[in-house]
Amino acid sequence: MPSQSKEDYLKKIYILQEQGNKVNTGILASAMGVSPASVSEMVNKLSDLRWIKNEPYHGFKLTREGEKLSVNLIRKHRLLEVFLSEHLNYKWEEVHEEAEKIEHTVSDKFINKLEEYLGFPKFDPHGDPIPDRNGKFETMNYKVLTSAEKGRKYIVARVNDVSREILKYLTSIGLKLNSRIEILEKIDYDGSVEIMINNRKHLLSKKMAEYIFVM
Repeated sequence: MPSQSKEDYLKKIYILQEQGNKVNTGILASAMGVSPASVSEMVNKLSDLRWIKNEPYHGFKLTREGEKLSVNLIRKHRLLEVFLSEHLNYKWEEVHEEAEKIEHTVSDKFINKLEEYLGFPKFDPHGDPIPDRNGKFETMNYKVLTSAEKGRKYIVARVNDVSREILKYLTSIGLKLNSRIEILEKIDYDGSVEIMINNRKHLLSKKMAEYIFVM
């Protein structure tokens, strides 16, 4: 089984790939918050284990085995988030960090039992799909808030869980999963978006709006 550090790298590569990014040393170093030298060392280890395929000057991507390991870790993480949120009353800005600490320590058997106990949830507290035991994800057709149309109403389907501060702010204005919002204005100058939620207007910066996905 991979070590915690190897699992963290595999998961991050998977997420970057899913976002459509070409994964290279610089991008991964920035995403992991480590030096390019540390990334190069780990990439060599993962390549030797045949969990990633490294193509000089073209970046690297997960092999089938590397992807399987990554998806399994994501499955553990997101099911743990559901448990923390629904049964231990963690706030949605707290569950990501806590699940990061636990995900490496639990077995597949435990996670399968936890999934059954939770009623086979399809999505985590931030709206991210949870892969099933076969690694299959629920398909979602949503768009980022910055691409939403002015004058239309939407339902919040997913919120990026990277920033605790943004999640706390969205909570303070009453925005959560399945919230109904209306796009009042899109400001071309700085990309900010004005929304109506719970009969109140709120102006979101472009960066904040890029964390929100709607249907």
